[in-house]
Amino acid sequence: MEKIYFGGVDVGASTTKAALIDNSEYIIGSSVKKTTTNLEDLAKKVFDEALNSSKILREEVRYIIATGYGRENVNFANEMKTEIICHSKGSYHYFKDLNSSMAVVDIGGQDNKVIKLDKNGKILNFKMNRKCAAGTGAFLEEIAYKLDVPLENLNDLATKATKDLELGSYCTVFTSTEILENIKAGETKENVIKGAFISVVKRIVEMESLEGVVVMTGGVIAHNPEIGKILEKQLNVKVHIPPNPQIIGALGASLIAKEKFNNQMNQG
Repeated sequence: MEKIYFGGVDVGASTTKAALIDNSEYIIGSSVKKTTTNLEDLAKKVFDEALNSSKILREEVRYIIATGYGRENVNFANEMKTEIICHSKGSYHYFKDLNSSMAVVDIGGQDNKVIKLDKNGKILNFKMNRKCAAGTGAFLEEIAYKLDVPLENLNDLATKATKDLELGSYCTVFTSTEILENIKAGETKENVIKGAFISVVKRIVEMESLEGVVVMTGGVIAHNPEIGKILEKQLNVKVHIPPNPQIIGALGASLIAKEKFNNQMNQG
């Protein structure tokens, strides 16, 4: 069978991602970059980087879908889809064989999403938290800054905690103050970071009930798998994390791109 390729670009508030698949739905290339102010230029750079990693040419990509809050800035895309649709598609791709309803939890840089799917991958409903940064990647960045800890070290430190510290505040600003008070009182950084992770999980659980197969996506879970373990303990269920969870939106977009192209070919 002739190899043909499809692409997805996910322009998020914190990072911009690209994914390329072939007609067997295998990921052949991807890229992730921190989101900057020039979204059009960034989208092109991320897509070019994915092309370079896959060793294919731009003209070999038959269809491209853009998603994310900055999707309108991907001027080379054939079409746009919401991140809800794309994260659902990417998550269902990995766990459809479980033949169950699904709750997709996406922890992003600026917001959280809980998406409910039926066992066929159809979106039933969803909820988003955009009113407050609590429980998002921005929240953890603030915690790392306050504790003077590199962001990439949070997960390792949380795994070394000796107790589950409960943070009472619901606001990022107040939680930051509470964290400093804990440190001042002699609490370890490890326990405070674990407490921040527990706070992230509490925000998720408060958003929506999680039934069926629970899937976690996004950059936060990609870099902090300990959060998934805390959620498992909280719900007493297995939490499924797909390969490379940070690019699930871009993967979903590329899968939709393949469907759109095939539909056009069948109609033509």
